[in-house]
Amino acid sequence: MSTPPDVSIAEVRRAIAAGELSAVDLAQGYLDRIAAHGEALNVYRTVTADLALEQAAAVDEAARRGDPLGPLAGVPVALKDNIAVAGVPMTAGTRHLPAADRAPAQDAPAYEGLRRAGAVLLGKLHMSEWAIGGTNQNVHWGDVHNPWDPARVSGGSSGGSGAAISSDLALATLGTDTGGSIRLPAALSGCCGLRPTSGRVSNRGSIPVAWTFDTIGPLARRAEDVAAMLDAISGYDPDDPVTIDVAVDDSAAALAGGVDGMRIGVLRGWWEDDADFDPAFAALLDEAVGQLERLGAIVEDVELPGGKEALELSAEMLLCEAAWFHQDRLRDTPEVFAPDVLQRLRRGAAMPGPKYGYGRQVQREWRRRVLQVLEGRDLLLCPGAGRAAPLAAESEPLAMTGVLARFIGMWVCSRTPALVVPCGFVDGLPVAMQLLGRPFEDGTVLRAAHGYQQATDWHLRRPDEAAWAGVAR
Repeated sequence: MSTPPDVSIAEVRRAIAAGELSAVDLAQGYLDRIAAHGEALNVYRTVTADLALEQAAAVDEAARRGDPLGPLAGVPVALKDNIAVAGVPMTAGTRHLPAADRAPAQDAPAYEGLRRAGAVLLGKLHMSEWAIGGTNQNVHWGDVHNPWDPARVSGGSSGGSGAAISSDLALATLGTDTGGSIRLPAALSGCCGLRPTSGRVSNRGSIPVAWTFDTIGPLARRAEDVAAMLDAISGYDPDDPVTIDVAVDDSAAALAGGVDGMRIGVLRGWWEDDADFDPAFAALLDEAVGQLERLGAIVEDVELPGGKEALELSAEMLLCEAAWFHQDRLRDTPEVFAPDVLQRLRRGAAMPGPKYGYGRQVQREWRRRVLQVLEGRDLLLCPGAGRAAPLAAESEPLAMTGVLARFIGMWVCSRTPALVVPCGFVDGLPVAMQLLGRPFEDGTVLRAAHGYQQATDWHLRRPDEAAWAGVAR
């Protein structure tokens, strides 16, 4: 099948409502692409073809009747395989889960939101084992291959969620982000990926890594599509203690303001001084900053010390919480874990309580410092991943995760929205900047990205499908 029409979520909905596009035809087109390319890239764990066509037919019937359509009516989506869909198998990228646990009885609230909005579910997406690891090298089910070069890692742990976008195997996806697991795959795959403000989206129905740090969030080519997905999944959930009962802005409506007049602080020094940062990327970041200035943004360089300590402690703290969640498996069946995952969990189990307590204080101090730097500014800007996707053969999962997450992991401690946006290519591989905003001002971050994307086309470029032929899992 050819590449699906290059349209946004809003354009899909309008075309279906006007009778110009069939939701069934659109879903079938994506299913045909998944059949042709999904196995080579190892993107999907489960394809829900019958459910997708049933949901799409219901959307077409509603459009024929002239019924009101939801904001995601007919939009083909897919979910990371740790987010529950009733009756659909869920592996969480591991072989630990018994068969009885592989088909949840209830939908996760995030999926309920998509379903109510009219989305069409194509299936469940491959991921790192237990959502632990930044490369999506998976010893149980094979690696997710990067569509730009299948010999390279996709980023993790939501590797399938990012690769599905850049390979046009879904129009939008959901992932989860604990230490960067939405933003890393988005950066390496050339799409947008949002870690929403902590507490904006219910995590109930997703398998946790670390309760304090986990967040479900959307990925798509366009910031406007990320906004539409975010609005569908956001909201207070009284059964999830993570969510916060605050009014949630309409992110999609906030996009129209543009970049003009925005104040953006550029975090200088973070990448210039880092040994693992690709210097070829620096010029692209400077060009992105220049583009924002040409669009009317007021840009200034800022300093924000303490990121390295926040990054290091957040990595240990989230593994400490993960070790508690997996304590029975660590005791009874440790041999089932991949070696790198087992090593991470044992590191978390060994973290002393006093050090965890100290980490909590560092987290509070870091969050206060971030909010202080944001005073009088709309956004901060820094790199996404510090380099393009590395070769899988040269990527030891533990070490490479640390390299890739160098500019991403600390923002889980500030609990603020963080969005990765494509801003160019290095040696034919996508790289991305990261935009950071104040709590519950996700719409402002998305507005800046949308304005930038109106003036650039990095997010619309596509990999060469010929490179996918004959790839071994």
